Amino acid sequence: MQSQFVTHELPNGLRIICEVVPGVRSAAVGFLARTGARDEAPAMHGVSHFLEHMCFKGTPSRTWHDINVRFDELGSIYNAFTGKEYTAYYGWVPGDRIVAQLELLADLMRPSLPPAEFETERNVILEEIAMNDDSFDRLVWNFAHEVVYGTHPLGHEILGEKATIQALPHATLVDYHRRRYAPDNMRLVVAGAVEPEVVFAAAGRCCGEWRRGAAAGTSADPPPGLPSGVRKRQLDRFKRQSLLLVYPSVPHSDPDEESLEAFTSLFGGANSRCYWNIVQKGICTQAGAAWVAYRDCGVLILYADGEPDRCEQMLEALRGQAREVIAAGFRADEVQRVKNQRRTHLCLEAENPRTRLMQLVDDVETRGYVRTADARLAAVEAVSVQTIARHLERCPLSGDGLLLSCGPRDWP
Repeated sequence: MQSQFVTHELPNGLRIICEVVPGVRSAAVGFLARTGARDEAPAMHGVSHFLEHMCFKGTPSRTWHDINVRFDELGSIYNAFTGKEYTAYYGWVPGDRIVAQLELLADLMRPSLPPAEFETERNVILEEIAMNDDSFDRLVWNFAHEVVYGTHPLGHEILGEKATIQALPHATLVDYHRRRYAPDNMRLVVAGAVEPEVVFAAAGRCCGEWRRGAAAGTSADPPPGLPSGVRKRQLDRFKRQSLLLVYPSVPHSDPDEESLEAFTSLFGGANSRCYWNIVQKGICTQAGAAWVAYRDCGVLILYADGEPDRCEQMLEALRGQAREVIAAGFRADEVQRVKNQRRTHLCLEAENPRTRLMQLVDDVETRGYVRTADARLAAVEAVSVQTIARHLERCPLSGDGLLLSCGPRDWP
């Protein structure tokens, strides 16, 4: 399946990336605002996510009810999400409705931000924060970020804190939108059954009058170096204990990306070393590896979750698997299996305009350019026992690493 990229830039700086995907009948369109939790001052924690909510609460030409009805009229599968470094809004529709979907999303990008809805959404987000405080996995994730990144903006929760959301002024949200949602700090990405010139013309009509701003992507402040030692957080109300070994790694756009993806699957995916040698032996309920990466930094986390009284066993089992991989590496047949799985997932994503759109958004944000589906598959094909070994030499798992412990047991 051959695809075709066509790009265009409006006079106000809005970049448009369009991929024509032959053989499909649907199309997906998304606006990428290059702003997220990383761009928030301490008193504004949570403003990016708050703004994502407010973009659905009315525009100068539509009420929130009109917006929801219009999505249904288009038969759209739509959503939005806020990350550490960007916020995205998208809709997936039959190809002949892509212009109408673009028009609706463009309208959302210029919301009216009504004060009454602002107070309503404040309460919704405070409830969301309270619900997340009941999620063990979310608490562990947030704790890891707090320790790894400290006071750097990457260390704080995307939702914000209760205190910052309660105190956030409406005027701050309005100003944040004006500065961060400027067209030269946004991208429009389209994939599927589309005609690029039709998309460009529609974008000009809908977005051409937007005014340039002074924003320049996400914060360029470098994160601190990875701390060492042990950090723990006691969470008495849970019955699980989570142990994490954290090591320095590479940014999201690193050339070794696919070798690192292969490592996480080999170490902790289905039929992995951790699955057979730790989980299936009853030492813990889950164990594996996670690569947490951003534009300019990354860490590799080895983790195990289980009963609090088995912390010693879990940690030794996790370190044991790491030592074995360092000493002997992986077998060629193991690597081939995960490559086969990775290729299948990438192919399925490339054949679905919505998931293909997410691939392109990821490329635009982390690399600054987009890759064809074939280029992604070629990168997977290049992975081998040797490339994984070279990556582990470059980013070794030797040493104690940073040990994190979360759960009801005060350990170690």
